[in-house]
Amino acid sequence: MLPIVLMFVILYFLLIRPQQKRSREHENMVANLKRNDEIITSGGIYGRVSAISDKALTLEIAPNVRIRLERGQVGSVVRGAKPDEREKDKDKA
Repeated sequence: MLPIVLMFVILYFLLIRPQQKRSREHENMVANLKRNDEIITSGGIYGRVSAISDKALTLEIAPNVRIRLERGQVGSVVRGAKPDEREKDKDKA
C-alpha cells in the first residue's frame, strides 16, 4: 500500500500541481487584459486588443482588420499598452 501512496504523492508534485499553477497564471493574465495590449493567440495570430467584453475580445491584426476572439484563446501578452496610448484612447471615447 505504501508504494501506491508514494507514487500518487510523486505524481501530484510532478504533474498535477504545476498544471494547476499554469492554469491559474493564464486565468490571471486573461483577466488583466486591457485595450492596446499586444497579444499572441493560441493559433499564432499577433494583434492588438481593441475592445473587450465579458467572454470575447476584438483583436486588430492589421489596419482596419478586426477579429473577435474568445478570451481563453489568448496565448500570451507580448507587450502591455503604454500609459500614453491608454490616455489617448480615453480622450477619443
